[in-house]
Amino acid sequence: MPRPPAPSPCHPPRPPRRHRSTPTNCRRLPVASQGGVGRASAILASGTLVSRLLGFLKVIVFAQVLGQISKSADAFSLANQLPNTVYTIVAGGVLTAVLVPQIVRASLHDDGGTAYINKLVTLALSILAGTTLVACLLAPFITRFIGPGYSEDQIALAIAFAYWCLPQIFFYGLYTVLGEVLNARRSFGPFTWVPVINNVVAIAGLLAFMALFGADAHGDRPVTDFTPGMVALLGGSATLGVVLQGVVLFYFWRRIGLRYRPDFRFRGVGLGAAGKMASWTFGMLLLTTIAGIVETQVVSTASGEGASTTVLSTAWLIFMLPHSIITVSVATAYFTRMSEHASRGDNSLLRTDASSAIRGTTLLIVLASAVIMVCAYPFAAVFNNSSFENVQAIGNVIIAYLAGLVGFCVLFVVQRSFYALGDTRTPFFFTLFQVVLVVIGVLGCMLLAPEWIAFGIALVVSVSGILQAILAAWLLRKRLGGIDGKRILRSLVKYLVAVLVPVAAGLGILVAVGGTVDGGFALSGIVASILSMALIGVVMAGLYFGILLLMRSQELHGFLAPLKARLRR
Repeated sequence: MPRPPAPSPCHPPRPPRRHRSTPTNCRRLPVASQGGVGRASAILASGTLVSRLLGFLKVIVFAQVLGQISKSADAFSLANQLPNTVYTIVAGGVLTAVLVPQIVRASLHDDGGTAYINKLVTLALSILAGTTLVACLLAPFITRFIGPGYSEDQIALAIAFAYWCLPQIFFYGLYTVLGEVLNARRSFGPFTWVPVINNVVAIAGLLAFMALFGADAHGDRPVTDFTPGMVALLGGSATLGVVLQGVVLFYFWRRIGLRYRPDFRFRGVGLGAAGKMASWTFGMLLLTTIAGIVETQVVSTASGEGASTTVLSTAWLIFMLPHSIITVSVATAYFTRMSEHASRGDNSLLRTDASSAIRGTTLLIVLASAVIMVCAYPFAAVFNNSSFENVQAIGNVIIAYLAGLVGFCVLFVVQRSFYALGDTRTPFFFTLFQVVLVVIGVLGCMLLAPEWIAFGIALVVSVSGILQAILAAWLLRKRLGGIDGKRILRSLVKYLVAVLVPVAAGLGILVAVGGTVDGGFALSGIVASILSMALIGVVMAGLYFGILLLMRSQELHGFLAPLKARLRR
């Protein structure tokens, strides 16, 4: 398939072809204002923050129940990740990449896109239901394939957990489908707030398990000691939370006037265009899932000897905290607006939005990366301070992941710029580039000592992600005829210079509070770790923003302007 020519000042881009089901008397959607994006981002960020904090509480409780470096914890982590793995292969980001642009275009119809939405949702849920059934039937094969480094007893426990966890596939999909429709209709709150229900239910299940069967923070309980009742309580409560997270969104559909009616008449409504987009995104997600499976297979060889599946999962959760609160919240709010600009062929406004989203998110992401890297050992001690070696193992993996957070942030915005353009083909190719690097690097990590395998995998993911972001930005520049690159690069350099002094100060405080030695105050318990991180974070943030003010950062002034206005009122 030939690539369309890049737009240029002499040859402006052609507007996208009209959807064949779009009537000529379509209505025009209002374009979101900057203030609207800001409010939407705030709603998204607040819900994500609460959900992520509860997610961290869940991990802390989990560490007390099963430990962080143990065979039983790795068995449950693998089984609880299987629904995400299978869901990603079959749907995952396909729904995000396809639903929002298609729904925005369908919203131009006289009926507001209701008929089209019902058909699209019916198709998505049918595919998800079939996938869930097949995955449950193949649970033993899938579990053995992803965890080849586990012992037979450990695999048996993981399979038992998998039967309880795999039904999550359908309800993750339900949550994504219903939530993306709400986002496209500018109802951003429910999508980010309902995961709170999931975390509350999961935490309640863990606490009930602890009350009935006791805690095991050191991970000493043999995998053969788990009874069917213990498996049902852990796996069942995890799945129940996901079920409620998806089903409750039907209530918010009704609140914005949507009524879901299953509609299996798919012909003649333009789903072919959605299918073409989905095919490339499916291929992209298949690539990333292959890389993820290779990572899990390699790191499973370290289970019981060092940081393994559970530690990678915990470190990734920490990595995703600033990304979810800052990048996803801002980019999701921009995404709908970028899709509107793209649907009208207005690439200049799309470029402006992409540049603004990248500069605004990296302003905070650079600081967040620096603070969490400095606080990596105290952060690790929150989850497991049973030994200094465990703290080091978890902390080192956190540092390795955080090295790639800024690049991951830029990639997220660039990728969604392509999605807004209806282009899922280009993201496939720059994802293929990254996956090849990851697979080669991760397989090379098998040469490392078991205690360093997880660290090596995290570092490979970070380096490959940075290179992928650079390639993706270059391709978007070619597609749009520019992406305000000089301004973006100038802002990034300014942020990196401004964070140098805060990092030095943060490291000084870390050493002073004993965050780098066995028995130090910062590593002595959850409260001490949190207090140490709070002190380091406040000092680093104050220095960072102060230096940016002296440097007259336009992005910081834009960030502070709404706060100043609110304080004046």
